[in-house]
Amino acid sequence: MSKTHFRLIALILSVALAGLMILAPDALAKKDKKKKKSTENYVYVPPTIQLTASPTVLTACSGQPAKVMLESRVSFPSGAAPRYRWSADGGRIAGNGATTEWDLTGAKPGYYKAFLEADNGVSEECAVFSSAIVRINCVPPTCPNITISCPDKVEIDQPLTFCVNTAGGTPGVRPVYEWTVSAGRISSGEGTNCITVDTTGLAGQSVRATLTMPGYSDLNCTASCLVQIPNELPKCRKFDEYTNITRNDEKARLDNYGIELQNDPTSTAYVVVYPGTSGKANEVQQRSNRVVDYLVNSRAIDKGRITVIISSPREHLMVELWVCPPGAKPKY
Repeated sequence: MSKTHFRLIALILSVALAGLMILAPDALAKKDKKKKKSTENYVYVPPTIQLTASPTVLTACSGQPAKVMLESRVSFPSGAAPRYRWSADGGRIAGNGATTEWDLTGAKPGYYKAFLEADNGVSEECAVFSSAIVRINCVPPTCPNITISCPDKVEIDQPLTFCVNTAGGTPGVRPVYEWTVSAGRISSGEGTNCITVDTTGLAGQSVRATLTMPGYSDLNCTASCLVQIPNELPKCRKFDEYTNITRNDEKARLDNYGIELQNDPTSTAYVVVYPGTSGKANEVQQRSNRVVDYLVNSRAIDKGRITVIISSPREHLMVELWVCPPGAKPKY
């Protein structure tokens, strides 16, 4: 091969090499640009989870109900349905759905945490986790202020009414009224805030009404009210009675009456006169004066101890002689 041929081949190779050097950077640039464009178009969307607890603070002592509602929102980019796995470091969680109940009844005061793990069963997507914290407080139970109102007026053999007013105490406790009485009988109102007590035959005695209100743990929530029933008033005694009898017969009866009054100097004489419907004018006044004059002048009874009462008319005139202890009046 001649020198001319070698020079020609060398020239062709030089031109070809120069072309390759020019084209190579442009091809690489296009390849990088294509790769970069593919990476920028892919956007990763992670799954999301939200977990809320309601309430987050509970007031409950041992044995009192303490329940929390757990609610979650989980979303996967694929739109698949989440699978839920609940757990907690105290209490009991019932259910495996998006919303469930967390029962902490009986738990001691303090902080407790519930955990949620959710996935959709697809290996390409990761599971998500979340937790919620609640606090349990214990407020010791307290009795309400119990005020029992006693009856203002107390009479012999008359019913007594006791009522109660309450204020304060542990909230949420349904009021229960348990009454007892020291004497008598609860005739109505048992189990309510007012009772009526039958006091027949309790003259001179006391009646204590006591109210107990259960439901406040082991506390003794009670109150009472004491009422004194007055002694029975002294009773008058009808000593004698007569109609329009002769004067001598009347004197004999008044003599016995006078002796009875003398034997009890503290007693009072009540002379009750019932006019006759067909009696004469001034008959009642005359008879009254005659009785009083005889007791004063013949039996030496102090006139201040004698009381004359004119009662309602009857068919015939009648006189009643009563002996009454201090403070008593006859029933006529």
